[in-house]
This record gives sequence, structure tokens and C-alpha cells, in this order.
Amino acid sequence: MSYDIYFMSRRDGQSWDEVLEAMEDAAERSEPIPARLFDAWDRIVPQARMLLGEVDITEYEQESRDLSHSGTGIDLSVFGDEVSITVPYWHAGEDAAVVLGKVFALSAIVEKETGLTAYDPQTERPLAEMQPQDAIGLMSRITRICAATTAVDQPPTGSVAEARVQRPSRGAHRQHRRSGRLWAVRRYSPTANADHR
Repeated sequence: MSYDIYFMSRRDGQSWDEVLEAMEDAAERSEPIPARLFDAWDRIVPQARMLLGEVDITEYEQESRDLSHSGTGIDLSVFGDEVSITVPYWHAGEDAAVVLGKVFALSAIVEKETGLTAYDPQTERPLAEMQPQDAIGLMSRITRICAATTAVDQPPTGSVAEARVQRPSRGAHRQHRRSGRLWAVRRYSPTANADHR
């Protein structure tokens, strides 16, 4: 389970729910990365390295690009015309503030270079409309819940880099995004749980 940021294009009058539904429908098709995103990727990578330091780059033909940072678990992915950032629920408190600060800074780079809008499905708002403390509080709470109930998403006694060995394959990760993540987002969303507090 991860904290996700999606990069989307919304037409005038289109709700974010409609954009998310269209993204889910499009996910059934496997298409190459558009040229404009290839160009953006080439501009994003050096800026991401300046922000994060050493990163791993994975490229699969014309279909996907992935940039991952083992120290934080931050992962920037491009699948066809979909762009997203994920970070696992491994961080709480001050650590969550530092890591999410990097996620937000990377999101600003991606927005600038792609022209897409960063959307936070956990809070159901564009990133520009969010208060950072909302994301930090949410990540901290869910990290503690995960740590209390399972060790799957939590690094074991070793480093985050060691925990990444257990990370699913790109295809499995993409399928996870499709099938379970939006459910998990709504399940843990502060607005979705407002009536259950």
C-alpha cells in the first residue's frame, strides 16, 4: 500500500471522479508513451536526481519508465500516458514530513514539465489545494496502522533499500494500482471515514 499522486488532465466541467474513471478505463489498454512525455521525462530525470540524489532508472521499451529512490521508497512511473508518484507507508512523524516534502517537490517538477495537474486521491484534491500537514498526518496514521497489523509494507529491521527487494514486479505493481489502490485510497481517505470516527 502506498501514498499516491496521480498526474492528470481535466477538461472544463469535468469532475475529478470522472477523470479517475477515465484513467481506470484507459488502464485496460497498453499503449506506448507519447512523445511529449518522453521529452518531459528527459527533463524530469536530472531535476529528480538533484532533488533525491542517486536514483535507479528502469526502462521498458516504449511502454514504461520508472525512477526510484531506495532511501525513501519514492517511485515516479510513466506507463503509456499515465504518470504517478508513489511512496510506501514506511514513514511517520518528522520522517513523513521530510519524505512527503520531497514527494511534493518532485510533483511540482512533474507538473511543470508535463503540464499535468498533480492530484492526491487520498485527500481527493489537487496537490496545490492541499495543506502539507494533512498528508503528513494521514501518512503517519496509516504507517502506524500498517506497522501494528502487518510487516509487509514496513521495512523489516534493515534499511528501506533491503525492503525494496520485496517490491512487486512492474506488472504486478501496475495491476495493484488498478485493482486495489483506489479501494485503499477511499478506505483510508479522511473524507470517506468522516462518518466513522
